[in-house]
Amino acid sequence: MNDRERYYYVYIMASLSGTLYVGVTNSIGRRVQQHKRGEGSAFTSRYRVNRLVYYESFRYIINAISREKEIKGWKRSKKVELIESLNPGWRDLGRDLGRQYQRILFFAIGIPRSARNDNLRCGSTV
Repeated sequence: MNDRERYYYVYIMASLSGTLYVGVTNSIGRRVQQHKRGEGSAFTSRYRVNRLVYYESFRYIINAISREKEIKGWKRSKKVELIESLNPGWRDLGRDLGRQYQRILFFAIGIPRSARNDNLRCGSTV
């Protein structure tokens, strides 16, 4: 990734009791660390939502925001289905983000390009 490229992430955090939080960020590693420290969100701090269980990468912020809104509109059961489709054990993916190549995990778990919907530029339509 060169200095001009930026990626945006839609992510799902979970607590040990199963409370879910969906968010969007331009720095997944930084944001996950904030959640783990109980910073940046009163909701995640209050309910101890501090385990990254799912994320997707997007090239354009408008697509990331659109996907975040889509997932937030889903029933819990559909969110759980999404998480378990790629992370059946609900492993804390945040542990892997400290590695030199943060995007390795993204490609390793195989999120299909169609699920990311990042082929569109701002204002484009299908």
